[in-house]
Amino acid sequence: MEFNQKYIDTLDETLYYATHKTGLRIYVIPKKGFSKTYAIYGTKFGSVNNTFVPLGENKEITVPDGVAHFLEHKMFEQPDGSNAFDLFSKYGANANAFTSFTNTCYLFSCTSHFKECFSHLLDYVQKPHFTKENIEKEQGIIAQEIRMYDDDGEWVVMFNMLRAMYVNNPVKIDIAGTVESISKIDKAVLYNCYNTYYNPANMVVCVVGNTEPETVFDIVEKTVEPRENGKVVSVYPDEPTKISQKYIEAKSAVSRPIFTIGFKDNYLKKGAELLKREAQLTLISKIITGSSSKFYNDNYKTGLINDTFAKDIMTEEAFSVVSFAGESDNPKLVKEKLMQAIEYYRSEGFAEEEFTRIKNAYFGSFIRKFNSVETVGNMLCKGFLNDTDLTEFPKVYNSITMESLMQVLSEVFTPENCVLSVVKPLD
Repeated sequence: MEFNQKYIDTLDETLYYATHKTGLRIYVIPKKGFSKTYAIYGTKFGSVNNTFVPLGENKEITVPDGVAHFLEHKMFEQPDGSNAFDLFSKYGANANAFTSFTNTCYLFSCTSHFKECFSHLLDYVQKPHFTKENIEKEQGIIAQEIRMYDDDGEWVVMFNMLRAMYVNNPVKIDIAGTVESISKIDKAVLYNCYNTYYNPANMVVCVVGNTEPETVFDIVEKTVEPRENGKVVSVYPDEPTKISQKYIEAKSAVSRPIFTIGFKDNYLKKGAELLKREAQLTLISKIITGSSSKFYNDNYKTGLINDTFAKDIMTEEAFSVVSFAGESDNPKLVKEKLMQAIEYYRSEGFAEEEFTRIKNAYFGSFIRKFNSVETVGNMLCKGFLNDTDLTEFPKVYNSITMESLMQVLSEVFTPENCVLSVVKPLD
C-alpha cells in the first residue's frame, strides 16, 4: 500500500497517510522518544445517526434510539465466547471504546506488543457476533446504565439543555437511548447498522506514538478484509433556527444547584470551515468567560460562581452548541451577568491586546496537546471522520481575525439562541 507524508513545520510533526483498497483511511504520526503507542479505530456512527439509507438500498429507515451505543457494547463479544478485552490484557495494553453523538471508536494504548494489539483491534471490529440471547442480556445491562445516568445531575442538566434547545435534532436524545427504545433492538437492527456504518469507507484508523508508519500500513494490508463499501447516507430532520424553550428545570441528588447556559449555533459548517468555527467559538468563550476575564473574576469574588465554572464547545456538521456550566445558588443571575458581558463585547468590540493574548495562549495549548498520544489520536480521528484535517489548524488559526469573531458573536451569542438548564437539590 502506497502512502504519502506531510510535514507540519509549526508543530515539527510528520503525518503519514494512505487509503486502503477498501476505502479505509489510515493516519500515522510517529513520536520518537515516546514509550507509548496509541491506536484508535473509528466509524462515523453516533447517536444522531438513527435515520439512514442502508448500504445497497435506496429507501431510508429509522432505527431505535441508542443503537450506536448498544452496538459498541456488543462488538467486544467474540464468536468463541471470549471477550476482546482478554487479549489486550494478556499483552498489558489498556483498551476501551466510546460512543459520542457522531462517532463510535475502539482504542488501545500500549508500551509493548503493538503489532499483536493493533492486529487484534482491526480483527475484532470486523467480526460482529449477535445472538438473541446476548442481545437480551445486554439490554438489561444498558438499561441499568441508563437509569444510573438518570440520577446523575450533571448528565441531566446537560441533556435538558439540549432538549430545550433543539426541536427535532436527535442530539437532544440520550446517547444510550431509553429503556424503552433499546428493548426494540434486535439482530436485524444491529446487522443493518453494522453493515452500513462499519463499512471501511466510513471509517478511519489513527496511530500515534512509538511505531513506524510502514508497520501500521503493513498490518492494515494483512488484516483488513475486503467488504462491500460505499457512501453512507445519514438523514437528519429539519431543525428550525428557534430554540424549543428558554428555561428548563429538574431536581436530582446534588448538594447545590447546577446549571448549563447554552447557545444554539444555526450556522453549520463543514471541512476546514468546521475547524475554524470551533476555534472562533472557543476564542470568544475564553475572552468573555476565561479565568482572566472580568466576568469570571467579578463573579468568582462575589461567590456567584466557583471553580466548577467551565465552557464546552460541541461543533459538528449536524449541530453546534456553546455552553457554560457550573454551580451557583442563583443560576438566573449568572445568565443575566453573562448576557451583560456578551452585550459589552457586542457594543465595544474586542481589545486588540486581549484578542492577541488569548489567541496566542490558545495556540500554545494546542501545541501542548501533541505531548499526549491519546489526545492527538482522538483529535485526528474525530477530525478525519468529519473530513477535517487537524494538521491544517495552524493555517486556520492564522486566518482568524477580530472582525471574524465579532461576526460569530453576533450570530450565536444572542438572547434568542440562549437556553438555561438548572438542576436543583432534591427537597
